[in-house]
Amino acid sequence: MRTDRIATATDIDTDTNDQASKVPDRSPGPTATTPRGLSTRSLGPFFALAFGLTWGIAALLILFTDQIEAIFGPVGYTNPLFILAVYSPAFAAVFLVWRHHGIKGLGSFLRRLTLWRMPAAWWVFLVLGIPVLFFVGAAMKGTVTDPFPFSPWYGVLPALAIALFIGPIEEFGWRGVALPLLQRRFAPLWASLILGAIWGLWHVPAFLLSGTPQSAWSFGPYFIAVVAISVILTPMFNAARGSILIAALFHFQMNGPAWPDAQPWDTLVFAIAAAVIVMLNRKTMFTREGAATDILMPGDEHRLDAASSDETLADAAQPEPSAAMADGTGH
Repeated sequence: MRTDRIATATDIDTDTNDQASKVPDRSPGPTATTPRGLSTRSLGPFFALAFGLTWGIAALLILFTDQIEAIFGPVGYTNPLFILAVYSPAFAAVFLVWRHHGIKGLGSFLRRLTLWRMPAAWWVFLVLGIPVLFFVGAAMKGTVTDPFPFSPWYGVLPALAIALFIGPIEEFGWRGVALPLLQRRFAPLWASLILGAIWGLWHVPAFLLSGTPQSAWSFGPYFIAVVAISVILTPMFNAARGSILIAALFHFQMNGPAWPDAQPWDTLVFAIAAAVIVMLNRKTMFTREGAATDILMPGDEHRLDAASSDETLADAAQPEPSAAMADGTGH
């Protein structure tokens, strides 16, 4: 055996170091502008933006109600500032996704609206089960036989449009960003409870504004209902692989203007439903395995990160111009 052709590890390291010393270091530093994915650390900025925008606008609506209503009309779902306050979680989510993942990443994030597949049982619950819960609550309250709140019946159509394009937009933030990030650290049940509590507190200004449905309700039962609703939605959301569409449709159903008034008994109904759903889904609610944690379309985050890394490596491999060429003295 010839041993004079075998390089030792020391020789390889020395040669590699010598070659590396001749290549300028162009690796991105801490101030590099290459996008980095959202992480659990992004929850702080997200909640700060969502609360800051919503509560800031709400403060203006409370302090300058007369002046604002003179310009934009009554506080409610037709007031642009009120709509802006409701949309704030979505604005926070879109900004952070764009900041960390760029335009391509934002497009991938929005494609989560195309995720619609989930078990048929969840579709039945979404379409029929939620109305049943409201009617059960109304039966307990004694309002289930009240007249339909819209006359003629087609007067409900504009109300349905408002319900579809106001509240559900929040879900770009709550379930689009916050829940997947929370599920990276906590099991779905605990993530649901944490998000539900934060979501409920976010609604506090609605109880201080005249013209909102919450202004006629008690905050305590409402808060419990929001936490329960958060728990109910999470296993459905995970079954649909993190679908923003499913979360938005769920939110739309919860705000359905055609359902009978069931406050505050619907709180008890939702709490019982949440407990039953947790029991039926206990194998998935207490473990992070199978939880939806992707901010972008499933599979896209790794692909886009790999593409970004390849571009960074390609830029680093390009030699810098020599000093002679840089000052124009090169031949």
